[in-house]
Amino acid sequence: MSKADKAWDPGNPDRLYIVTKGCEDSNKAMVRLDLVTLIVARTETDPGLQPEHGTIVRMCDYPLSVAEISAYLTLPVSTVTVLLTDLLTRGLVEARPPARVAALPDVCLLEAVMHGLQNL
Repeated sequence: MSKADKAWDPGNPDRLYIVTKGCEDSNKAMVRLDLVTLIVARTETDPGLQPEHGTIVRMCDYPLSVAEISAYLTLPVSTVTVLLTDLLTRGLVEARPPARVAALPDVCLLEAVMHGLQNL
């Protein structure tokens, strides 16, 4: 592997440091981000954004989880979390909790429906 190939390695620590501008995962955002937190863009992308920020805003026209964004960008979740925190602070994206799984229906209701169907 040549030196030029190593410089473009997506997992290269130098690249990750540059992408996050040396920021660590901060507590600026009020929302705790985990792998299943859904991210949705609130605005159109701004030409002045850093390329990774712009890509996130464009790809989040519909809700995507933090894990999906990480996979699409081929960046570690820790790096994506820093980028998302910055976007949340600027108000360019919105974090939503994952959709809740519907509660199981009441067994008594199911039995009543079943008996009603059998009586037809």
